[in-house]
Amino acid sequence: MAITAVRIDGRLVHGQVANLWTPSLGVTRIMVVDNQVVDSAVEKAGLRMATPAGTKLSVLSVDKAAEHILAGRYASQKLFLVVKKPETLLALVEKGVELPEINVGNMSQTDETKHINKSINVTDHDIEVFKELDAKGIRITNRMVPGDKVNDFMELIKDL
Repeated sequence: MAITAVRIDGRLVHGQVANLWTPSLGVTRIMVVDNQVVDSAVEKAGLRMATPAGTKLSVLSVDKAAEHILAGRYASQKLFLVVKKPETLLALVEKGVELPEINVGNMSQTDETKHINKSINVTDHDIEVFKELDAKGIRITNRMVPGDKVNDFMELIKDL
């Protein structure tokens, strides 16, 4: 499998992803999957600037990402999949993409969210999507940086 790691992070590619996760995982490509960002030249330019030298970057829609992954297009690479929301991952899984594990990083606070910890805020919809992913047997964890303790994400949201 080409997918080495999967992270939910509302900031997509930024300092933690670029400078801590990417080298720690030894990935060769970061794949941002987002149906809105894929159509934004400005956001894609920012992501390219944030991507570490020597690491490839793909910014794809859900459909295109699933198509490329399932066709084995990245089979020779170590792929780091980064998305903003859990629903993007559920859509990929429903298209047949197998995810090794999901690490929940930063999910920003809004008027609709419930506070989980210092960096994670979820909506009721997010909680339902996480439950669907969990029911499919996908392990969901939380840790902000590679050196942090791994937390069972479903334990963090069980009382919500």
